[in-house]
Amino acid sequence: MPALACCVDAAVAAPPFPPGYTAWDGSLPAPEPFSGVPHSRNTVLPDLSSTAHWSPSNSAALYRINGWGAPYFSVNSSGNVTVRPHGSGTMNHQEIDLLKVVKKASDPRSSGGLDLPLPLIIRFPDVLKNRLESIQSAFNCAVESQGYGSHYQGVYPVKCNQDRFVVEDIVKFGSSFRFGLEAGSKPELLLAMSCLCKGSSESLLICNGFKDAEYISLALIARKLSLNTVIVLEQEEELDSVIDMSRKLGVLPVVGVRAKLRTKHSGHFGSTSGEKGKFGLTTTQILRVVKKLEKCGMLDCLQLLHFHIGSQIPSTDLLADGVGEAAQIYSELVRLGASMKVIDIGGGLGIDYDGSKSTDSDVSVGYTLEEYAAAVVQAVKFVCDRKSVKHPVICSESGRAIVSHHSILIFEAVSSSKYTVPTLSSVDVKQCGERLPEEAQSDYHNLSQSAIRGDYESCLAYADQLKQRCVEKFKDGTLDMEQLASVDGLCDLVAKTIGVSDPVNTYHINLSVFTSVPDFWGIGQLFPIIPIHRLEEFPNKKGVLSDLTCDSDGKINKFIGGESSLPLHELEGENSKYYLGMFLGGAYEEALGGLHNLFGGPSVIRVSQIDGPHGFAVTRAVPGPSCSDVLRAMNHEPEVMFETLKHRIEEYVHDEGGMAGALMAGGIAESFHNMPYLTVGSSCCLTAANGINEYYYSGEGFTAGADVVSGEDDHDQWSFVCA
Repeated sequence: MPALACCVDAAVAAPPFPPGYTAWDGSLPAPEPFSGVPHSRNTVLPDLSSTAHWSPSNSAALYRINGWGAPYFSVNSSGNVTVRPHGSGTMNHQEIDLLKVVKKASDPRSSGGLDLPLPLIIRFPDVLKNRLESIQSAFNCAVESQGYGSHYQGVYPVKCNQDRFVVEDIVKFGSSFRFGLEAGSKPELLLAMSCLCKGSSESLLICNGFKDAEYISLALIARKLSLNTVIVLEQEEELDSVIDMSRKLGVLPVVGVRAKLRTKHSGHFGSTSGEKGKFGLTTTQILRVVKKLEKCGMLDCLQLLHFHIGSQIPSTDLLADGVGEAAQIYSELVRLGASMKVIDIGGGLGIDYDGSKSTDSDVSVGYTLEEYAAAVVQAVKFVCDRKSVKHPVICSESGRAIVSHHSILIFEAVSSSKYTVPTLSSVDVKQCGERLPEEAQSDYHNLSQSAIRGDYESCLAYADQLKQRCVEKFKDGTLDMEQLASVDGLCDLVAKTIGVSDPVNTYHINLSVFTSVPDFWGIGQLFPIIPIHRLEEFPNKKGVLSDLTCDSDGKINKFIGGESSLPLHELEGENSKYYLGMFLGGAYEEALGGLHNLFGGPSVIRVSQIDGPHGFAVTRAVPGPSCSDVLRAMNHEPEVMFETLKHRIEEYVHDEGGMAGALMAGGIAESFHNMPYLTVGSSCCLTAANGINEYYYSGEGFTAGADVVSGEDDHDQWSFVCA
């Protein structure tokens, strides 16, 4: 067995061997590749021989930025990710360096920054505007090229991101082409009603979701306020309430029905489609709705057909099949006497999270915006022409495709760690073998003989068997900790020498996966995650991301492209920052995030492109929720908690002049007002007061100015001033 140790000692001097195998000492047969050694699935790292000439374009290819990022994200010559706020129409001087935005947000005010703590969401309203215009343009082109007899008129489902400024921007940017909103609950309906008061009078307000009498009353009031409101029946029983409430309020409703199609989306996001889907009416139920409306003399109120076959529709073939089926139902409703005007194809317009352009993936789609729009228009036109039915207005609810690109989550890797294989000399290996229990000696002998023969497949098997046997001996008390550690080191050394060990670093990130990336934890949704700088350097490490939460699920270990690790750079000195960005997360993530471990949401800024020396302006900045905020959300009372701790300090901390207790109380007060995330690179005021004789927290926020607007705190500010 000492020969195995010798081969390791001499490995650095041996000639090169095939990829995946380390060098081997000449006293043993050179290892040959064999099928029994599992190769790593991580094939994303390129050949190390190319690293001498590594460039930003290599990083763009490595991280697939040109696939999922086009036309909004690229890499500049400095190795930083840039944002192209106007999509393909962005001129070179209009590109925004993302690292400069992060520094503007996070640098101290003394350096011209906004002193915002990370994590940070950066919103680009220019990207949002471009997405709206691109979808509208795609449908306009399809309508014109195919001679379609009506027009496209979309709505934004506010459930994707209910942020006030996101919704207000969509209404403002979409007003010229009558873009509307869709609501699925009473609070969403209230915000949609309010926002659309500033929109086009023709913009649709689509009312989806389960409805009670109050919801229906609000929708009818919206119609009375001249908002173009449509109540979509999700359940047959809702019709009775609509008829009853409309008579009481003296408002003639506009009604739609949501149809359960037979067409089914087989992917994860297609669970709401098909005959057994959660929402919608069967053909039998739709016929009963028609008869009831006719009996009440209100059949003219039925004007819209809605359906939804699932988010992230992967192909235009599936899309056309579903739209064609719905167009057939629409035509039948026209035949039955309904005054049909709109076909609402629901959501489903997907985005390409991994850049693969795949038609059989939950994280990709195999079509462009133009191909999507052309397929929809063609399917509706074909059926309506065949039935001699007037072409309806085409409506869609493409929330994911509208808001995903405009928002970027920025967070910091604060440290990294990896398991290192211990260095064992030939003496160490010999001593390890000699100290093994009798039952393990045979495994050790077999391991040694396999190594001498060059049978490295058997070598791995015996190493594993030896390790498992020794673990059992440790559990029953016949093997001590030092012996077990030696066996672990020996087995790791075998794997490393043969070349099958695949060390992956753990990068600790200042983030909560549960709060900021809940879809990854909940449904395994993948998002592009990449470093936003240092892309001119070769990323020589492979890493997984571990968050701050006290939960084993608080990690990201699956990445686009089917990879189980992410190419990353070595963390530099203590004062150096390493920023990562999660892209395409503007839909759903913020609303779904909870308060696991009482980590609140990130800080948020809005950035617009301007013509000037820096190319951008921060138009709004709001720090993330403080410890007090998240405690209040769980019904705690931070002010009372602070007073309790203050009295405890007065009871147990005694020093001349009371300075130590006062500083301690001041530090606790500051902790209540700070964000729950790590404050990287700063000293804790509890231990580093160094002569400060007064502590005061004002919470004054930001001063309104040219590039930043204050975030308002609804709670009274409180402070502690030393006596």
